[in-house]
Amino acid sequence: MVLPITAYGHPVLRKKTREVEQGEPKLEELIQNMWHTMHYSEGVGLAAPQVNRSLRLFIVDATPYSNQISGAENMRTTFINPRITHHEGEEGLMEEGCLSIPHIREEVPRKFAIYIKYYDADWNFHDEYYSGTIARIIQHEYDHIEGILFTDHLSTMRKTMLRSKLSNISKGRVEVEYRMIFPFMKKSSKTKT
Repeated sequence: MVLPITAYGHPVLRKKTREVEQGEPKLEELIQNMWHTMHYSEGVGLAAPQVNRSLRLFIVDATPYSNQISGAENMRTTFINPRITHHEGEEGLMEEGCLSIPHIREEVPRKFAIYIKYYDADWNFHDEYYSGTIARIIQHEYDHIEGILFTDHLSTMRKTMLRSKLSNISKGRVEVEYRMIFPFMKKSSKTKT
């Protein structure tokens, strides 16, 4: 099932998430729904807070971009209870966007590489190193489970310049191809561009 995406301004996007327990009710269903939602919305990653669940869980699928992103050919992974243990390398700028903040893309500073520990969907433990664009995607999704948005990494001037656009998103004044939940409403809304 395709789930609605929580929009900028929704309180769940600002909460630090709770650990996922092994045997969590309906976890497998949630993960499958997140995959459907991410692919339907044409995202490369999706965190549980973006589907209104405050859990330490996100997914990444960079395989559609394997001809553009180094290491993407095998990057289709579920991250349960992830912990970035170390950042490495120089900080660089790259443009990012977010399904929860549609139509805004900004240059975001991030470290080049990370070490991360997590469990996959089968509860196998992983302790891995990622670099380049894949590390950036993971950091973006990891931020979501920490209650951080990519706009938080921008300069004060850029945030000020985006204030009205962000306000419009939080008020539902945005057209997207997927359903969204806005802070002021209980049900989701879908608008076509």
